[in-house]
Amino acid sequence: MKLLRDTWLIFQRQALLLLRNPVWILVGVFQPVMYLLLFAPLLKPALGVRTNAEAYEIFVPGLLVLLAIFGGLFQGFGLIAELRAGVIERSRVTPVSRLALLLGRSLRDTVSLLSQAVIITLLALAFDLRVVLGNLLLAYLMLALISLMTSAMSYGVALAVKSEDVLAPLMNTVAQPVLLLSGILLPLTFAPGWLQGVADWNPFSWAVDGTRALFRGDLGAPAVWQGLVIMAVLAVAAVTWAARLFARSVR
Repeated sequence: MKLLRDTWLIFQRQALLLLRNPVWILVGVFQPVMYLLLFAPLLKPALGVRTNAEAYEIFVPGLLVLLAIFGGLFQGFGLIAELRAGVIERSRVTPVSRLALLLGRSLRDTVSLLSQAVIITLLALAFDLRVVLGNLLLAYLMLALISLMTSAMSYGVALAVKSEDVLAPLMNTVAQPVLLLSGILLPLTFAPGWLQGVADWNPFSWAVDGTRALFRGDLGAPAVWQGLVIMAVLAVAAVTWAARLFARSVR
């Protein structure tokens, strides 16, 4: 109970800080919306599909996974600023759970990501996208697990390096191959066999395939449950690792 209460307190504080400066939510939505408006119309002839709805069933899930990955991976910059300001050090004198210090922040990031995902989905509905509500909620669960995992990983790396100059190139180095090997913008079915084989080792490619299956109404596709299990395991591992670093940094 103490962990839940402490996590809720940290979440409330972090959410309040975000709401005081909502421009970050708008900035987070702007780039995906530009992809939705300016890139997605090219997909119908490029993919050889019959309707815009089919093109958006392929593109929108990848776009949402992209948002979850990148939105989480760069959260560590805010934590480094808090470290520099002494916020984390002052946590030493509080009885708040060290795990809650991480979970409260990561849950704030997850809620922010889901808010952006809802906005993008609603815009996509105006472009003939159709998705079953139950499948959509499962897709949002996939996104939440991705966001929880990537934000926890980013916080852990930030605590380890304690420098924006190190964190920025490190996260970019991780993000680029993840993007290219997950089939986010275009399905990997169009890729040569060797590239598909390499992508099979990228856990995010399973998440993208599972999310696309949910958007096209294929709830029973193996990729859905494989993606959910993989993301859940990685999220638990990332939270556990980052929480240990959090506890070490505030002792």
